[in-house]
Amino acid sequence: MTDVGRQLRLASRLELGLLLAGLLLLLLGASVGSTGFESVLQAWSDPLALQIVWDIRLPRTLGAWAAGALLGLAGALAQGLFRNPLADPYLLGSASGASLGVALALILFGVSPFASEWLVRLGLTGAAFAGAVGAVLLTLVLAQGVQHTLRLLLAGVIVGVVLGAMTSLVMLMSPEVMQSMQAFMLGSTGFVGWSAWVLMVLVWLACMAVAWLLSPVLDGLSLGEATAASLGLPLAQMRASLVAVLALATGAAVAQTGLIAFVGLAAPHLVRSVTKTTHRRLIFLSSLMGGVLLMAADVLARGLLAPQELPVGVLTAVLGGGYLLWLMQRSTRSVSGTGL
Repeated sequence: MTDVGRQLRLASRLELGLLLAGLLLLLLGASVGSTGFESVLQAWSDPLALQIVWDIRLPRTLGAWAAGALLGLAGALAQGLFRNPLADPYLLGSASGASLGVALALILFGVSPFASEWLVRLGLTGAAFAGAVGAVLLTLVLAQGVQHTLRLLLAGVIVGVVLGAMTSLVMLMSPEVMQSMQAFMLGSTGFVGWSAWVLMVLVWLACMAVAWLLSPVLDGLSLGEATAASLGLPLAQMRASLVAVLALATGAAVAQTGLIAFVGLAAPHLVRSVTKTTHRRLIFLSSLMGGVLLMAADVLARGLLAPQELPVGVLTAVLGGGYLLWLMQRSTRSVSGTGL
């Protein structure tokens, strides 16, 4: 079997494995919570147990998959676009912009992110999304477009730092929003319902379709700017479209679940550690991997200290940071072993 055939076979096995893992985690997610497995076992005979499973656990678990899938997709796009394996979905300042938008909305509404009123919920979600997209647009303005990758990267860092400082200033001036902002900044899937899940799935489908069509430009960029240009690809327009997809996917996830670290960064790394493939397959596999990672983290966050719950963003940061440290140590040993 040729190397290409072997890699395709590995990619197919990984895809099947991630789909099966997602189904298993969905069953676990419907069973894990403050009332344990009792709600699942009694769902058909107890209306309250059925409501817990159907209205709380299932949309939350499916929402975790959708948010993770969006972040995994965005992470693969960011790493391909910037040709940097350490790029993540928040690189263009979207996280800081979303945080500032939520902080300002909390002052306006004077409520918690867990409020159930649909108008307030829509307002907070819209504020987070508008803040994320606004930050990316500001980054594009400062970078004077998408032609220069390094300038775009530096502009994203600057926007992230400035908007982060503005968020801290807002919280300092209005201390009453600090507790509510803490829930958003630590990340949580606890306030994801069916409507939020449907919204994220629709955004994921749209982003995946565009990313699938534009993936050849990422393959070209991986060979260098000159090679990509020689292929006759309209790089400026395609880069702008990829940045728009990146912003939309990240903004949709952050608006519904808050800031969840490392999922978008680790998912493409895990896929590449199993198989080498084109960006078209890599983006899809990274999206599936991101969904599985966040579902697993959500189940652990609910089950480790039940009936209490850990913020899922804290758990992903600890596990993701540990994985990247291990990856760094392994890379260091590999370089040392070559005598370089």
